Amino acid sequence: MDAPDLFTASVEERIASRAPLAARMRPVSLDDVVGQEHLVGPSGPLRRLIESDRLASIILWGPPGTGKTTLAELVASTTKRNFERLSAVTAGVKDIREVIDAAKRRLTIDDRGTVVFVDEIHRFNTTQQDALLHAVESGVVTLVGATTENPAFSVNPALRSRSSVFGLKPVDESAVTELLRRALSHEGVEAQDGAIEILARRCTGDARQALTALEVAIALSGGTVVTVENATTALDTSVSRMGRDDHYDVISAFIKSMRASEVDIALHWLARMVEAGEDPRFIARRMIIFASEDIGMADPTALQTAIAVADALDRVGLPEALHNLAHAVVHLSRAPKSRAVTDAIARAVADVREGRTGQAPATTAQPPGFRPLGIGEFRYYRADGE
Repeated sequence: MDAPDLFTASVEERIASRAPLAARMRPVSLDDVVGQEHLVGPSGPLRRLIESDRLASIILWGPPGTGKTTLAELVASTTKRNFERLSAVTAGVKDIREVIDAAKRRLTIDDRGTVVFVDEIHRFNTTQQDALLHAVESGVVTLVGATTENPAFSVNPALRSRSSVFGLKPVDESAVTELLRRALSHEGVEAQDGAIEILARRCTGDARQALTALEVAIALSGGTVVTVENATTALDTSVSRMGRDDHYDVISAFIKSMRASEVDIALHWLARMVEAGEDPRFIARRMIIFASEDIGMADPTALQTAIAVADALDRVGLPEALHNLAHAVVHLSRAPKSRAVTDAIARAVADVREGRTGQAPATTAQPPGFRPLGIGEFRYYRADGE
């Protein structure tokens, strides 16, 4: 990376002094990184690659606030190669080509490599990603991409196959607590017992959100002692976030909890979704499906309850309709489970798709070849679910 002039350095210093707390607390060494020991611990693979400056193209994948940009900055501070930054939000194909052309000149004239950091690489379209492909493949540039989206779906296969994917984990509560205590020391501020614990517990998984909430709490305290009340008020200004992957993971956990009759766990996932701004109509639709798919004739009133909740959402709306949603969750979780209806229609559809149909008989509604299994039961529907 080219050395900045004195004027540029002065401007950057002023900007840094006014930066948010999360930026001021950005680690300056791998030892300062919290919550990603599997990657940057003493024997972590990413640590070894960064410290030896032998980093090949990588994609850093993880939820917001887990340290993707931080790790890229540490690469910038340790590599002997030139370090270029591209934002997938603002950079176009022209910008990518300019960076690649500069990298080629640098390699030819100075025998110096280039690391290109692309933040939010999932926002690059196929054309933009393809513009990087040949340079990555030929070694003209080393790519460091950061994304909150699963690279299997957001990065094109050719580029992904030429990169190692490192998954960052949500920052656990103990790591967030450690980071908040460091920030308090850095700011010269104290905190009441319990204040930091509240922030860490509510912001588990997202270090940046925790530091942002702490900065608000410090401002509310007047820069003296952060109280529990300050921390609680600061948290009220934060918005719970749920990415696209979280959307599917959480609704899956919600359904599995009801299926396992775990009432309290299902209510927890319901609360998580509502607090994160999930569309309550989507939740209600999934419960309507669940009522027939997983409960069926074991408790026919479950479907009535799920439909009633969907109707209540339209009539009442949130936040009051949260009680209706919880009512349905408790009913569906505690209801006996049976997939007999689901299995029966699956067998019927399989028959039709495999051509076992024939003409409808004139004298009976029963299709030809049906064998009764018992009173009122045929080979599709088996009440015992076998």
